[in-house]
Amino acid sequence: MQIRHIKDMAKYLFTGSESTKGLSSFQTFALAVSGRVGTGNIAGVATAIAIGGPGAVFWMWAIAFLGAGSAFVESTLAQIYKVETDGQYRGGPAYYIEKGLKQKWYAVLFAVSTILGTGLFLPGIQSNSIGAAVNNAFDISPSITGAVIVAMLGLIVFGGFKRIGHVAQWLVPFMAVGYILVAAVVIAANISKLPEVFSLIFKSAFAAEPAFAGMLGMAISWGVKRGIYSNEAGQGTGPIAAAAAEVSHPAKQGLVQAFSVYFDTWFVCTATAVMILITGVYNVADPTGGFIVENLPGIEGGPAFTQAAVDTVFPGFGSGFIAFALFFFAFTTLMAYYYYTESNIAYLWKNHNARIKAIFVIRLLFLAVVYFGTIRSASLAWALGDIGVGLMAWLNIIAILILCRPALRCLRDYEKQKKNGQDPVFKAKDIGITDTEFWK
Repeated sequence: MQIRHIKDMAKYLFTGSESTKGLSSFQTFALAVSGRVGTGNIAGVATAIAIGGPGAVFWMWAIAFLGAGSAFVESTLAQIYKVETDGQYRGGPAYYIEKGLKQKWYAVLFAVSTILGTGLFLPGIQSNSIGAAVNNAFDISPSITGAVIVAMLGLIVFGGFKRIGHVAQWLVPFMAVGYILVAAVVIAANISKLPEVFSLIFKSAFAAEPAFAGMLGMAISWGVKRGIYSNEAGQGTGPIAAAAAEVSHPAKQGLVQAFSVYFDTWFVCTATAVMILITGVYNVADPTGGFIVENLPGIEGGPAFTQAAVDTVFPGFGSGFIAFALFFFAFTTLMAYYYYTESNIAYLWKNHNARIKAIFVIRLLFLAVVYFGTIRSASLAWALGDIGVGLMAWLNIIAILILCRPALRCLRDYEKQKKNGQDPVFKAKDIGITDTEFWK
């Protein structure tokens, strides 16, 4: 599927429109990309290179290919089992675990884990990276940056899911295209070294590069870890956005979300990795102590690598530009994190009045967590973030492995209709699915 339907993945990005209850395919793509494209694409890639060597980049690509498959399954399931709550579509792992697996306790466990992960543990990485980059570029205190982030974010999250979708559809293309254009200029300025960079990545990935021969395990570990953190495939966040889409067939949104994984890793992460490697401004730690490569003495792996890479072509511009890019990347991720948290609050609180009160409280708590994340240490932020990813990913991956059959039947139904020259329209009973509310 990851190869056969690439054309359709791109096609469905721009088909359909929003309704009073749901978002358009492009809005849900932008919302999912908001969550996927964040600190991991700049700081995470640099950290993977710093600890796992250049070979880690290959393993990020590999996990994205597998991740596109899991993103299809989880997002298709989210569409099949979505519901209508307070006049808007809601869905995601908690919903398909309850309805598909018939395990209410497991669904509640995932919902609680998501509220902890996206509401408490993960936001700190995004706001901390914004604070560090702005402080490095403009010498502005993280406490001031945190206050600005909270003020801007508050205007959006208190506006509801429609406002989040509208902001995402305009902000995500702007930030992504701007970043990739600057990366393209940096790469073009060093284009003669490009074959050498790709050779270094592939050789290092399989321990064929003498300098990194002893780092195969670290390359795989950090490539996979940061790849999953960046593209979020299988983590269970993407399907929460996917459920909000107004589509005629669940597989269409599954394909759109599969493409969002490619966009995150193969475009944005690759742009960062190649910029760093082609300019040679990076360090690689030796697992036994010291450094294998130390081109930036005293600089820790993170946004500083990318800032230094841009500075090689645009002197004095790199720090400011990466701070600006990180702000938008991380800010949109925070928007997505809030939406994921609210959706699981809506799942847990069935009573309308109690749900409204719980959502109001979580908005205030979320903004407080974002501010605290800006001023705390980076190591604590990343440690909590990894816990958040792990909590959700293990629960969701087990669920989609067990529940993959409805998604695969849905894919076959989609392919059958396409083969017959039809624009696929889903009827759950045609493929034997009876436990869905929306598609009856």
